[in-house]
Amino acid sequence: MTPSEVRRKQIQDFAATNHIPVRDHSLLSTALTHTSYANEHRQQGIHDNERLEFLGDAVLDLVIGEYLFRKYPAWPEGDLTRAKASAVCEPALASCARKFHLGETLRLGKGEEHTGGRQRASILADAFEAVVGAIYLDTSYETATEFIMEHLKPYLDLIDRGDYTRDYKTELQEFLQQDGDVDLRYNLLRDEGPDHDKTFYMEVELNGEAVASGVGKSKKAAAQQAAQAALQKLETNGGARS
Repeated sequence: MTPSEVRRKQIQDFAATNHIPVRDHSLLSTALTHTSYANEHRQQGIHDNERLEFLGDAVLDLVIGEYLFRKYPAWPEGDLTRAKASAVCEPALASCARKFHLGETLRLGKGEEHTGGRQRASILADAFEAVVGAIYLDTSYETATEFIMEHLKPYLDLIDRGDYTRDYKTELQEFLQQDGDVDLRYNLLRDEGPDHDKTFYMEVELNGEAVASGVGKSKKAAAQQAAQAALQKLETNGGARS
């Protein structure tokens, strides 16, 4: 068998075993192709999963947002936002991906392969979003919704019990709204390390002044840590500075 035939069979087996409702297996293959692999095979015209990840992220937000809106009619916007953030956070999506061994079918570059990329939460979560994007494109919104609800049910159940992770960026935004209009920005200060193992440094800027900073293995994680530090500092000081 040629490499393309081996890949086609791998994707077909993955879809059948895990009940992935995608008929266009080339689309699913793209969803399971990390940018590191695509960069190493540019001459072959192989595409990475970043566009599908972008689409899947939007579909996840809409599906979970609609579910929470209907499930909790008395909840204010802030509670809905925090609950949605917990359901579609990186650890939750990575856990979903691990349950059907998504990492085993990922195409990774050599660097990612040698440094544990198949089990890295950020890569798995992004690939899960890309799979959702592929399902939506290839089938329908309804089919994508069924897939999402099946896999995220444990995290939605946690929300129902009131047990979910805090979203510090949202909490900071809500805290600052007490002072009226403010200019809140998150700035990437720098990143360090090789492409397969970067560390990001983010800064919270309020009305043009740096308030706090955070560090993490993804921009999202660093921004959350920075928001947490800023929130703690502002709560201690009693509000935003102009």
